[in-house]
Amino acid sequence: MQRSAGRRSFGGNSHDRDRGSRYRRGVTTTDLVVDALFDRPADEGLTLALLVQQGGEIVAERYGVQPENVFQPEVEITADSTLISWSMAKSITHAAVGILVADGAVDVDAPARVPEWQDTDKQAITLLQLLEMRSGLRFEEDYVDESVSHCIEMLFGESGPSHAAYAAALPLDHEPGSHWSYSSGTTNIVSRIIGDIVCGGPGGDPVERKAAVHRFLRERLFDPCGMTSAEPKFDGAGDFVGSSYVYATARDFARFGELYRHDGVTDLGAGRRILPVGWLDHARAWAAHDDDNGLDYGRHWWLWPSLPGSLACHGHEGQYLVVDPSRELVLVHLGKTPAEAAPGLVRRLHAIVETC
Repeated sequence: MQRSAGRRSFGGNSHDRDRGSRYRRGVTTTDLVVDALFDRPADEGLTLALLVQQGGEIVAERYGVQPENVFQPEVEITADSTLISWSMAKSITHAAVGILVADGAVDVDAPARVPEWQDTDKQAITLLQLLEMRSGLRFEEDYVDESVSHCIEMLFGESGPSHAAYAAALPLDHEPGSHWSYSSGTTNIVSRIIGDIVCGGPGGDPVERKAAVHRFLRERLFDPCGMTSAEPKFDGAGDFVGSSYVYATARDFARFGELYRHDGVTDLGAGRRILPVGWLDHARAWAAHDDDNGLDYGRHWWLWPSLPGSLACHGHEGQYLVVDPSRELVLVHLGKTPAEAAPGLVRRLHAIVETC
């Protein structure tokens, strides 16, 4: 990627000043595609943060403005602003599983540790099938129609304190391993399994459980990566909502991407390994193709066929973290993009990657 001088801009007038200085010194290809991203029509969505790192160095960084709404006044987004992950958190859940695999605390090929599945037709579902979204469990992943959405009911409805218990109780519609279906409920089942291991068993006081899991994520994942801003959210049972809720800055999401680019080794602490050897390849092993978006799926990570060897976190409303090891590249996009405009956003992000 062509390095962009004066690359840090924090929205509004500073964006205009930055653009002026860039035109005086000469516009790079990267500048043009980033400008086009931030200047796209309103019906195509809003970019709040874009960060691109290559070889561990920031080569493009720009921030936007969160418009005024009924909940808050206009907010200028900066490098210190924490923004929601939505389903990018699923890949963070994959990392948490990896830590437990490295500890020898869990076997992904074994039946998942879900107590209520014992002696039922669900007891053969493996943790790997959960990570690949091939459990066979019913789950309607809809973000608009509340009447048909298990996701809305689980996260915002009257499904009970435990998101995992709600999802685990849904019917088995397909033989485990035979059918792929993207499911936030599946991830929250994995999150509860993580909590059970960390806490030494199921159940317990929700406050104590939350504290233990939060400490595990902080001490074993976020702190070693340098993700000081990262803040996970929990359900009423004290389990990490691994499907949807991690708040962090764009730079900290990029640090998470760098962890996978280096196959589980962080350059903090003199190259400390916190994920098993090969966990990058575990994440990007092909599991399914999604006809709806034309992309492939691995193990709680998406795969972009147009960027062979890459892997990506996707989140509702246009949250993306793209890791392309062959280019030594990590890209973070955070904002608000309607679902129908997502393919166009992916093309724009792909164009940015192609400048590298």
